[in-house]
Amino acid sequence: MTDLAQVRLVYVAPAHGRSGVGDYATDFIDAIRPHVLEVIEYRIDTEGSERLSEVVRHMRGVRAAVRKAGDSGPVIAHFEQSAGSLSTFWAAALPAVVPVTATIHDAPRPVWWPFKTELLTRHRLLHHAVHYPLRPLSDAVQRRVSRNRTVFTLTTIGADRTRQLLRSSRVVPTRIFVPDRDDTIAVTDRPPAVGLFGHVYKGKGFDLIDRLRAGLDDGIDIVVAGRGTENLPPTPGVRILGEVNGADEDAFFTGIRFLVVPYSKDNKYGKVWAASSAVARSFAYGTPIVCILDGSLAETAAEGGAVGVDSAGPGSGIDAIAAAVNAAIGDPARMAALAAQVQALRVARSGGECARPVLDAWREIAGGLRS
Repeated sequence: MTDLAQVRLVYVAPAHGRSGVGDYATDFIDAIRPHVLEVIEYRIDTEGSERLSEVVRHMRGVRAAVRKAGDSGPVIAHFEQSAGSLSTFWAAALPAVVPVTATIHDAPRPVWWPFKTELLTRHRLLHHAVHYPLRPLSDAVQRRVSRNRTVFTLTTIGADRTRQLLRSSRVVPTRIFVPDRDDTIAVTDRPPAVGLFGHVYKGKGFDLIDRLRAGLDDGIDIVVAGRGTENLPPTPGVRILGEVNGADEDAFFTGIRFLVVPYSKDNKYGKVWAASSAVARSFAYGTPIVCILDGSLAETAAEGGAVGVDSAGPGSGIDAIAAAVNAAIGDPARMAALAAQVQALRVARSGGECARPVLDAWREIAGGLRS
């Protein structure tokens, strides 16, 4: 039997700054590093728009890293996988003798478009012409790559859906961790403002800003931040910051009373049961959220620190979010209660706590390895 402290971990993830998954990986490594002999990072610097040659290069690079680590003793390879990340999926197709685990960020699929190279990215119709009719093949390939392996999801409901798809995989639910931040200004002492945060892409809710502005009381400001937001059209009563990091990120989250999360994770290929890194970051600053009760957000709202509204029907969606903000933002008792729930989640969802199910699974795997 081998103790986890004797195992080298080859950790494969998108490069920091390229996506929310890459940023997540940077923080998560800090939580797992003390428990293994060595973390050997392999970062995918082409994530998001990859040529076939780059995918092949990364597959070979990961195999070489695993082989080299294995020459010195027991090794486990772990992959952070998400919807459009080709290399973190295909590179996980390692020989069966290599213990492989993965965190599926966009459950239930490790990757939603496994053939989306740079060529298909540039031609939207071609992309769908390839992927939509090949959905059964895509699912079969993903089941094959993940067969007899342990995969983690960041929500319980996502784990349930993943078990239905990856029937031969062991699926372990955990939670997305809340990043460690210093205690900040109490929400009741902050300006009466709400924020939208994240990387701009279709379906993220930034197209609903005008309706949100129209529904909010005049005394409530809207602040928008994240990659690509600087390109959004100006709207009266809306302050757009663009990408924020470090002190600018601190100022954004401590300058709002609610983070608004108006988006659904539906697409033509099905529903994505993903945890929200934006919500985790909001909780890090003690900031509650207002969200629609759709997908994994329903689970998030049930666990505290959130006001949930219906996602469908009359007066639902962004209109219901505006009404909920108007009703709560000036109510000190309600805001204090939500803040207390967020504070409890900051403790329960620390990096160390959220790493426990992953580390437990790795210890079990390590127990079957030779020293």
